[in-house]
Amino acid sequence: VSMHYNKGAKDALENISFTAEPGEIIGVIGGTGSGKTTLVGLIPRFYDASSGTIRVDGRNVNSYSLEELREKVHVVLQRAVLFRGTLRENLLWGNKNANDEEMQAAVKAAQAADFVQSKGGLDMKITAEGRNLSGGQRQRLSIARALVKKAPVYIFDDTFSALDFKTDAKLRKALKGYTEGATVLIVAQRVSTIMHAEQIVVLDEGRVMGIGTHRELLASCKTYREIAESQLSKEELA
Repeated sequence: VSMHYNKGAKDALENISFTAEPGEIIGVIGGTGSGKTTLVGLIPRFYDASSGTIRVDGRNVNSYSLEELREKVHVVLQRAVLFRGTLRENLLWGNKNANDEEMQAAVKAAQAADFVQSKGGLDMKITAEGRNLSGGQRQRLSIARALVKKAPVYIFDDTFSALDFKTDAKLRKALKGYTEGATVLIVAQRVSTIMHAEQIVVLDEGRVMGIGTHRELLASCKTYREIAESQLSKEELA
């Protein structure tokens, strides 16, 4: 797949190809402007590829209606968008048929149960854009809303950036069980967020510099190793 935003413009993505299987967690990492958000945005058709084909469940994404495609692919953005009302009302935007037990399970998996319980549970009040919550709390609730949907494909686009390392680790562990059978793509700035993924796609200026596991990329991909060396301890790199 290749992609450019304007006719005659330089490709934002160039000749990218990989397969994400059901049940896999795929990490996507690279510097600012490397094409991470552009790449994952092609899957739900926030925009279309300039050349090449994206397939979901073996079907070209262009053959789906947008409504049908976005029922399959649920995207959680870095900037969490919450609506004025109760937490229950916000979660029902993810799945209008969810019951309280399903919503509570999603909140727990998103590592939000403690602060939600202290603020009134599913009836807790949320102000416009979630301004009465911290950035990390907003992110966790937007993740809970996605999990309520139980989609076959999840995309978390730098969604863990406001979380501390401990919460990030707990959330990733919970996601592994909660999204079992789903394909999960995680765009991250932090190597620690995606280092345990089944595959990691490393981007630089719209090109794939390497695809593999954390250990494979440390050995084979200079771009990945440079990012990892700037963030991880010597023990983690060993």
